[in-house]
Formats: sequence, structure tokens, C-alpha cells
Amino acid sequence: MEQRVWNVSRLATVARSLLLCSGLSLGFLQASAAVALEGKVPAHDRLEARQGEYVLGRALRDFYDTVFVLTAPGASAPRVVTIDELADTLQSYDVIFFGEIHGHPGVHLQQLKLLQALEERDPHLVLSLEQFERDVQGVVDDYLAGRIGERTLITRGRAWENYLSSYRPLVLYARDHGLPVIAAEAPGWSISCIGQYGADILGQFTPEERAWVARELHVTPGAYRDKFRQFQSANPNHGGAGASSPEAQRKSERGFTAQVARDDTMAESIFLARLKYPGRRILQLNGNFHSEGFLGTAERLRMRDPSVRIAVIDPIEVDDVHAPAFAAEQRNAGTVLQLVYPTPAEFVENEDQNDWVRSIMAKRKATVCKYALPSLDESKGAAPSPVPAAAPAPAPAGASTETSTAVSAVTSPGAPAGVAAGGVAAAAAGNR
Repeated sequence: MEQRVWNVSRLATVARSLLLCSGLSLGFLQASAAVALEGKVPAHDRLEARQGEYVLGRALRDFYDTVFVLTAPGASAPRVVTIDELADTLQSYDVIFFGEIHGHPGVHLQQLKLLQALEERDPHLVLSLEQFERDVQGVVDDYLAGRIGERTLITRGRAWENYLSSYRPLVLYARDHGLPVIAAEAPGWSISCIGQYGADILGQFTPEERAWVARELHVTPGAYRDKFRQFQSANPNHGGAGASSPEAQRKSERGFTAQVARDDTMAESIFLARLKYPGRRILQLNGNFHSEGFLGTAERLRMRDPSVRIAVIDPIEVDDVHAPAFAAEQRNAGTVLQLVYPTPAEFVENEDQNDWVRSIMAKRKATVCKYALPSLDESKGAAPSPVPAAAPAPAPAGASTETSTAVSAVTSPGAPAGVAAGGVAAAAAGNR
């Protein structure tokens, strides 16, 4: 009891020092401190069901304010949980997908807090990141081992532009606590190649390069393809707008193949990490498009290991910060939903976007595939060749080669290799 009283007193002292910059009341901070020590959800964080949606009993105060909602998914009434309750619940899962809205500070802060809470409960944790690509795994390992500095990690590891603000705290925590970090994504240039030419281009890669992309690509009909095409149709600049010409359809299919290459590569990276680190829980961070509704990367991981226990955390930007809510059907988006403050609109109505569009197109044109396919008369509608398979990846030390066999490759129907640029939608969806 004396220790707990001392902790509350100390937190109250810290709270007073924060008043000068936070603008929050001392009473609120003291109450929050007490709630944190008790590990209970305050009454105003309860949900109320109203006309097909669930509404939180309080406003989101700022960009960092957030609420986790356990959905189960859809098996029981949603309920708000603390970060500690969330970490306890996730102990029963093998792989945890934390979908993110890239660059959202409220999401990235909670990723760090969850990493800490999970590691405190189980120090044998593995962190897997979409934000580093397979070919720089050695660079990431060198940084974790202290053989190179952060500037080298950023440059040679091709870290994302928001690495310092969004991912540095996570990688530092992993380094300081001896956690492996998996560079899970396929190299961006390889995705551009697939988007431009289709999966046939993989046959032009060197054996080393081919191993940086998943051995099997599951370019199959289903909910994920439907979702991707819906995204395309809603974004004219991304190959959609209902285009129905043969070339537009081929471009669309190549874009989906490029998207799947991202998902299958991350799924395979996680699958191999589970073989290399048996029995260790994996926290995977990726754009929420890759795991929302247990599709994308999560779906393709299960294809490789049907027995894996997967949890998905999916962020939802609320429409009204004063009455945060989510639709009842969104319960199926994940095991847990994270209600977050909405990001500001990039442009207002009728604002000139031409400069922005030109800058985006310039970046895309700068990422050029270094390979090309033989000239092909697409008007003849040549049938696609099977997805070229990589040489079998070496089994991690201590793993049986028999257990690392993944499902057979599935050819993408109606996706002949072409010479028109594609994959723009894949790049955009991958950045969600």
C-alpha cells in the first residue's frame, strides 16, 4: 500500500510539471494516473450501441489520444480495453498484426507502448517490419549488433522518410532489449518491376534477387482482390475509374499482382521467422490495408501455416472526434480496433493539386525496373506464364526442411506480361 501511495504521489508531482505544456487539468491527470495504476477502463471510455454503430462516451482530445476496442472479432459485444489488458489478451496469439496509418503519431505511439507491454510479459519477442526490405536484413542486423550507426542504417538500409519520428523508438527498444528485427518487405524496385511487367519479370531476376520476393505469389480471386479493385475504382489516378479496355484490365491485374507480391513476401518472411525463432511471438507492423479484415498478408500467412494463431489490430480514423464511433460491421476488421484522431485533409475543395501530382509522378518515374521482357504483342492476348518460383530458401538453423514447404504457386488469371506501366495502385495501397 505504501509503495502504491508513493507511486500516485510521484505521478501527481510529474503531472504538475506537465501542466505548463499540456493544458490539461491536474484533476484529470491525477485521475488518469490512478486509473493507469489500477489497470481499469474509466467509465467515460465505455461504448454505447446506437443505430448500427458503437459510440465512445467521451471525445478524443488530441492526435495522440486513442482507444483500443476488443471485438473478438464480432463474437461478443465490443469493449474498451487498456494497453495492459490488450497485452494480456494477445498472449494467446502467435502473430500480431498491428495495422497502421503511416505517419499517424497516435498509432506509432501505441505501437511502441504495445511492444513494451508485450516484451515485459514475454521477453522472447520478435519485431517484424514492412518498413525495411529483405535485401537490407544484414544492415538491420549490423545496427542491432552495434557494428554500424544510425545514419548508416538510414542510408544503406533505405529507411522510410518518417523513420526518425515513427520507427526509431521501436527499433531502439528492440536493440536495447535484444529483440530480433525482421526486414520483411520485398524491395521496392522489384515491386515496380512486377507492376510494370507482371510476375513474368521475376524470371529475369538473379537467384539472389529472386529470393527477395516470396517464392509463391497467391494472385487469386476473392475478398482481397475485390477490395483492391474497389480501391482502384475509387482512385482514378491509381488505375481505376471503371476503365474496362483490355489494356486497362491488364494494368489492373498487374497492379494487384504487385500488391500480392508485397503481401506474400511479408507473409513468407514471418513464416520463416517462426521457423528460425520457434515458439517466439511476432509483432508485425504494416500499413493497415495489408491486414485489415484478416486479408492480405495475414491471409497469406495462414495459407502457409493454417494452424498459426493470428491477431489483427486495425486503426479507424473517427469521423467526429467529439463523438468517436465505428460501424457495427467494422467489428470484423480485426481482433482489436484502435480508434484514432483523423488526419487532416490533404487538400480542400477546389484547391490546385497539380504540383503535388507532378511530384508524386516524378518519384514514381524515378523507380524504374532494371529488367525488361522480350517484346510482346499484347493485342494477341498472349496467355500468362506461371509465376516463376525462387530456388527453395534455406531452412533456418534447427528447422526441418520438410516443414518449410509452402503452398504451390497460383497463376494470376488474365494478367499477361505487358510493357505499360502499372502497379501504381499497389504502391498506394501498400502505403495504407
